Amino acid sequence: MRILIAEDDQVLADALLRSLRTSGAAVDHVATGPQADAALMTNNEFDLLILDLGLPKLHGLEVLKRLRARGSQVPVLVLTAADSVEERVKGLDHGADDYMAKPFSLQELEARVRALTRRGMGATSNAIKHGPLVYDQAGRVATIDGKMVELSARELGLLEVLLQRAGRLVSKDQLVEHLCEWGEEVSFNAIEVYVHRLRKKIEKGPIRIATVRGLGYCLEKIDG
Repeated sequence: MRILIAEDDQVLADALLRSLRTSGAAVDHVATGPQADAALMTNNEFDLLILDLGLPKLHGLEVLKRLRARGSQVPVLVLTAADSVEERVKGLDHGADDYMAKPFSLQELEARVRALTRRGMGATSNAIKHGPLVYDQAGRVATIDGKMVELSARELGLLEVLLQRAGRLVSKDQLVEHLCEWGEEVSFNAIEVYVHRLRKKIEKGPIRIATVRGLGYCLEKIDG
């Protein structure tokens, strides 16, 4: 389990680091809003974010808003000052999963961390990973390197089939059948247009949709 702590109070951060590492977690620590935002953008391996709302340089709420705007489903535990009911409400409204008011017991924090990561493991089982591309089936959101990719409902449907059969041929008939579940009929010509648009949006680095002439398409397997 990997946790990111975004907290500018060094004494509290040290206590959290000791406590969570003792319980077996891998823990990273940042002390400012921009550092938290950068860490979350460059690393999508975190299982939990512990976020102090009163971060310097970039408010914790802004970090949270940016994280959710990128389509990330990572569970977030917000830390707030004891009297800031308004901030707690804002935090939950912006996508936080839980909050704790300072001062708090480390034992209670550990229990909440366990509960959130259990919930998070359940959520991430809906995600299909393909190199830098992650597709969240529950939320129907695709991200590449943590950044959300704007896709239409048809493009998402197409991507879903290709991901589920990565490394294998998907015939045009299968694609038509799947996309017709969304309503009106889809022609072979329309499939070619959707594939073309999808390629332009997701073909980055190792991600490639190969055309098997006369038969269909294949999302090329990525080793490792």
